[in-house]
Amino acid sequence: MTANSTKWQMSSNQTILDRELFTQALRNMSEDDLLYLNRIVVERLNLITQAKSTVQLAQFGAGDRVSFTTTDGTVKHGRVMRLNKKTISLLTDEGQQWKISPGFLRKATR
Repeated sequence: MTANSTKWQMSSNQTILDRELFTQALRNMSEDDLLYLNRIVVERLNLITQAKSTVQLAQFGAGDRVSFTTTDGTVKHGRVMRLNKKTISLLTDEGQQWKISPGFLRKATR
């Protein structure tokens, strides 16, 4: 395979699409075709993001002790109260309620 004809592959090593051919096809698409393709790509990216979020959420459960760092650098500790669709609701040791993306949390040792 040359650098100009890199192929996209599935995990089973099945070739899906040649990038060079895809680029050529894009150059010939109408605005309507490009808008349709954009919608499909955005839907796929959202699905991938949702799957990653689900995996991250699955690492936590109600009652888990967690910690996170706020935007000002303060480390907060608390307990998971609820797993939401995209976030985790928690109650800090100071009594504050937060909704945090699971990617920002780590299980606390204390």
